[in-house]
Amino acid sequence: MRRLNFHHLHYFWAVAKEGNLTRAAQSLHVAQSALSTQIRALEEQLGHALFIRSGRTLLLTEAGQLVLDYADSIFALGNELQMTLQGALQANRQLRIGAVATLSRNFQENLLRPFLGRSKLRITLESGSLGELLERLALHNLDVVLTNQAVSSDAQRSWRCRLLDRQSVCLVGPPRSGKFDLQRDLPQARLIVPGRSSDIRSQFELFCDSQGLQPDICAEVDDMAMLRLLARDSGDLALLPAVVVQDELQSGALQLYAEIPEIAEQFFAVTLQRQFRLDILDELLGQPALTTPRMPLAQADLRGE
Repeated sequence: MRRLNFHHLHYFWAVAKEGNLTRAAQSLHVAQSALSTQIRALEEQLGHALFIRSGRTLLLTEAGQLVLDYADSIFALGNELQMTLQGALQANRQLRIGAVATLSRNFQENLLRPFLGRSKLRITLESGSLGELLERLALHNLDVVLTNQAVSSDAQRSWRCRLLDRQSVCLVGPPRSGKFDLQRDLPQARLIVPGRSSDIRSQFELFCDSQGLQPDICAEVDDMAMLRLLARDSGDLALLPAVVVQDELQSGALQLYAEIPEIAEQFFAVTLQRQFRLDILDELLGQPALTTPRMPLAQADLRGE
């Protein structure tokens, strides 16, 4: 298949916009016969007639209308590219974000809230595995990847990994009265915890080993959205960052039993080194830390005494 001749496509585009071969030839400063030759060459390459003549007016065929739609997009992108490189375009109209599937939805919403409803800004949010999203970032199909794992540069990619926030990891569960003592009550509680691939899980296991605790784990969940649902509906205790269940804590549907000492989830933004700065991305990543408002530890004892 021969590569599309964009010179011919531009001539077609001009004729389609004018609807008249003579006027299009004048605007392009070419002979009418030469313009007709270019249009015929494009029709032969595409294998379809693009115009039908009605008097002195040229009307698009169905194929011609389809080609015009593509040409509009192609030349609009070309103009945008030229304006961007010349610095004449405010490059703040689109923000393309990838977020790992295990990342808290509440954290993402808190991060994006100042930008929601902003005029002339389109936000695209994709979910996937870290590897998939980094590949899309490398291809410039994303502007930033949000993750709960730090990413290091390698020989092929110069990633920039910025720590956005650090959230304490807590035990939450249904409202109850009386103190919750980690040493006394944790071994008796049924726990829902993140999967073994989670840093939270590995930190929690190290904490339990150091304290001589043997928790009763009744469920392991990789997805934070599902962990939130089980925390809310199961009646068991759940191990997670407070931001995941911030709405339930504020409404009283769940209670914060304890913050687990020295365990936290970190949230990172991964970007590529860019030749052309994206102001809206700088604004997004330059926000103050998004720490969830602290909820009272009702009747909780964190000292483990």
